[in-house]
Amino acid sequence: MAAPCFLGWDFSTQQLKVIAIDEHLRVIYEDSVHFDKDLPEFKTQGGAYVHSDRLTVTSPVLMWVKALDMILEKMKSSGFNFAQVRALSGAGQQHGSVYWKKGSIQILKNASPELPLHQLLKACFAVSNSPIWMDSSTASQCSNLEKAVGGAQRLAAITGSRAYERFTGNQIAKIYSQNPEVYTQTERISLVSSFAASLFLGAYAPIDYSDGSGMNLLQIWEKVWSASCLDACAPGLEEKLGSPVPSHSVLGSISLYYIQRYGFSPDCKVVAFTGDNPASLAGMRLQEGDIAISLGTSDTLFLWIQEPTPALEGHILCNPVDSQTFMALLCFKNGSLMRERIRDDCASGSWDEFSKALSSTVAGNNGNLGFYFDVMEITPEAVGIHRFNSDNQKVSDFPKEVEIRALIEGQFMAKRIHAEKLGYKVMPRTRILATGGASHNKKILQVLSDVFNAPVYTIDTANSACLGSAYRAIHGLVAETNVSLADVVKLAPEPRLAVTPTTGAEELYRPLLKRYAELEQKVIYNPTSSCPAK
Repeated sequence: MAAPCFLGWDFSTQQLKVIAIDEHLRVIYEDSVHFDKDLPEFKTQGGAYVHSDRLTVTSPVLMWVKALDMILEKMKSSGFNFAQVRALSGAGQQHGSVYWKKGSIQILKNASPELPLHQLLKACFAVSNSPIWMDSSTASQCSNLEKAVGGAQRLAAITGSRAYERFTGNQIAKIYSQNPEVYTQTERISLVSSFAASLFLGAYAPIDYSDGSGMNLLQIWEKVWSASCLDACAPGLEEKLGSPVPSHSVLGSISLYYIQRYGFSPDCKVVAFTGDNPASLAGMRLQEGDIAISLGTSDTLFLWIQEPTPALEGHILCNPVDSQTFMALLCFKNGSLMRERIRDDCASGSWDEFSKALSSTVAGNNGNLGFYFDVMEITPEAVGIHRFNSDNQKVSDFPKEVEIRALIEGQFMAKRIHAEKLGYKVMPRTRILATGGASHNKKILQVLSDVFNAPVYTIDTANSACLGSAYRAIHGLVAETNVSLADVVKLAPEPRLAVTPTTGAEELYRPLLKRYAELEQKVIYNPTSSCPAK
């Protein structure tokens, strides 16, 4: 008999990806369908449609279904043995929503293996173009939701985040207010993740706790829908959402359609799908106290957190691999593009020169601090370049090497300050797992290590959401017996230690972090809008 394997899926913004891993966690198959290139008939750009108001952004639901048909046919023609798949799980881009028309459950259940899924389901969706995370057209709905529950901080305390335009509750509220008849025709509302799981299950898959906590609807402590949030968005919403479930839940066996059409085993289990960020936490194998920092176009932090304090910035989500704990998510828009601009201005466009400048300046930069925001920042809401000397006086410029260190120290101090505001604590066993372009630069990582006073490891995570989904598929089979994800993935390659903190770093940065937090208040911009953008 063929050795068992496990599938991880990732329904991301621009493509559908799949990974198969064996029992030793080795990747044995990998493939993807690129929406713009491989499905040109949908005419998407970057997997989406940006509407004429420039605020509304959607993706065609049938494109996702057709991509699944296409990738399964590719696997079949490559000779992939579907009978060896013991379990599968997956991830979906967070916050997007899918609206199933009344009666669709019967079509899902009784799908004929003679036809591709996209043909069978073409009349199943009350909304043909799903709102996705890039949408920012729901400012009035955000404002209504915050008012209904007693303000932005109160909403964050209930759901883990203040009202965000891309969050699903506000998108549902918009559809209900603009198209009440479409809302009435809808029998089930899925997230992209639970919609994708439904395709494999042949039934409506429940929303998992972790992705459900990115909707402004779930009480993250009790893990039930918040009645006041549901009522503020649309009537009868609880019934359309179904009950949320733990992220490690086995939802059932794969539907007959896949057994007959592709040769899957009837014993293949479908483990709850989750959001792409939670799945990445699993793929990066974060543990308690760890922090993952992706240094890309925007810089993103994932934190494993025990006792969160939800704030007006950042997000607290239920932890996808441990339902007793949480993950925090922080996004910073001014990431690598800001670093590249300062590199071009101050280091002749050379990373080598940039690194030399970092090495030539002292940790703490003699008290010079800077805030560098070419575009309106999310965390904090501020824009512009703001430089302060050691006496906290604003100055118009710094020498080039001071500018470079002020940028890098400032970016990492902001990350630590805002992580701690959400309840994160650096612990003796804390590891920082760094990914993304700047994680290849050892001098930048040294500053990161010093500011956080923790060792920095690097990991290769080209497909962390996909890989995390495959890990979660294995974990789902044993989670009920109290086996942790860490136990399941201990054979996976370890992250590589890159740098450790310089002696005395904690004493040096403690007063600087306090000063930086105080100065940040001076540069914050207070917009009238109720809803921060992504």
